Amino acid sequence: MKEKYYLGAYWPGRVEPVDAYARRAATFLRLLAATEPTFSPWFEKAGFRAESLMHPVATNEESLLSLFTTKYRRDATGVSFSAWNGEPDGASTSLRFSCGSTSELLPDLCVMDLPTTDDARARVVTTPVLSQTLRATVEAWEPGWGVATSIAHRDLVSEFATPGTFVGWMTYLSQHRGTVPPLPATVRVEPVGDKGTLIILTPERFTVSNPEHMALAEAVREQLDRAGLLKPLVTQV
Repeated sequence: MKEKYYLGAYWPGRVEPVDAYARRAATFLRLLAATEPTFSPWFEKAGFRAESLMHPVATNEESLLSLFTTKYRRDATGVSFSAWNGEPDGASTSLRFSCGSTSELLPDLCVMDLPTTDDARARVVTTPVLSQTLRATVEAWEPGWGVATSIAHRDLVSEFATPGTFVGWMTYLSQHRGTVPPLPATVRVEPVGDKGTLIILTPERFTVSNPEHMALAEAVREQLDRAGLLKPLVTQV
């Protein structure tokens, strides 16, 4: 089974002026471009590849503000935006973010769907690239919780994929969630500035087919859960 990987960051709805969303998005896209060459340029999504390639995204704050104001304004308080990096099918990365939710049930989010072809995965779906990408996400969006892992792993450990409640290959926890307890010696635990903690289970790519990976993930989940760190970000129905 070839696992598909994603990276996501989530936070309770944060209503800000639209220019704040543009500023955060510009920071995020600038940091992404410095992390991995194929994380730039970006194109607005469209029904066909050729059409999408006709709409490159200018990633400066002023241009993003114009886009958000005229095209991607979701409602009076929020913005929803999605883009694609123009790479061929299977080698491409797409991203989406949604800001300004006023619902107690829906968090704000920033999610990236990562490449599936072997060459692109070998370059992108790695600890150095994804850990830096999570750090970029934290700096720009200040989430409460973030994860980089495979969809297969997420679906095995979280019935409803509830943000904040499970552990991935890499997991980010805001300092507001509490103090990370001592974890197994093989697990990397790194501060992310003064914002929170990044937990990396394995230096190699995490897979559900590796029983050692799965056992380690469960052991870390148990320790974080006992410490009260794995709670839903938003109200559950």
